[in-house]
Order: sequence, then structure tokens, then C-alpha cells
Amino acid sequence: MKYNCLILVLCIGFIACSKGGDSPAPTPPPPVVVVEPSLTATGGVVIDIDPGTNNIYAVVGTSQRIEVKLAAIPVSGVNIDTKLIKVSDNTTAFTSSISSTSLTNPLTVTGLVPGVLYNLSVVVTSKTTASNTKTVEFKMAAK
Repeated sequence: MKYNCLILVLCIGFIACSKGGDSPAPTPPPPVVVVEPSLTATGGVVIDIDPGTNNIYAVVGTSQRIEVKLAAIPVSGVNIDTKLIKVSDNTTAFTSSISSTSLTNPLTVTGLVPGVLYNLSVVVTSKTTASNTKTVEFKMAAK
């Protein structure tokens, strides 16, 4: 009888301590959200020769090398559109459009005529989000 009671107590103890379906099911981790870097942020897009909006960049010769530098690049890359316009008659002297996934993008602006004032416009647009766009404009003239 003692053994029967002991076996009964042990069985009840094992059943009471079992790790059955009382715990909640594990929840999957939330998906990783990738935030696209802002091109419009301060320093997001920098043109290495940019003299500012109130100054004129003086070019020696008929071409000028520029670098479009990005602080961070969107995963899908960017489009860089460059346009050189004569201020006197608004005619286009140079255009360029490149697709890039690099932080530094060299470009050579050609077709400058000495003594003519130009407006250079560089537009950098994310391929993922079209509203993530930065435009840098300044004036330049060849000597």
C-alpha cells in the first residue's frame, strides 16, 4: 500500500510538472525596415566646385571637371542629370545623364565659350523614391 501511494504521488508530480501547451506560441520577429538616405539633407549632395548661389565659378579653358559627392546612396542608386544653360538666351550648351551606385561621381562639363555666363544645374534623384531629389545650381564662366 505504501508503494502504491508513493507511485501515485510520483505520477501526479510528473503530470503536474509537464511543460504542455500552456506557453504562448513564439511570435516571428518584425521585418527589417530599411530607411532610404535623404539626398535633401545638409551635405547629402555636394558638388566639389560649387561656389555658392551668389558667386560665379571661373573656368580656365572650355571644359571643367566636377565631382558629385553623395553622403549616402539609396540601395537602388541615383540618376544624375547635369545641364549647362547660357544665361543670355537660355540655350542648352551641355547635358549629361548618368545612372550611378557610387558615392563619388566624376563628370566633365564641356562646350564652355570664353566670356559667356552659364548656369549649371545638377539634379540628383533616387531611383527608389522620385521625391528624394536634390538640385544644386550655380553660375560659371570660362576665361
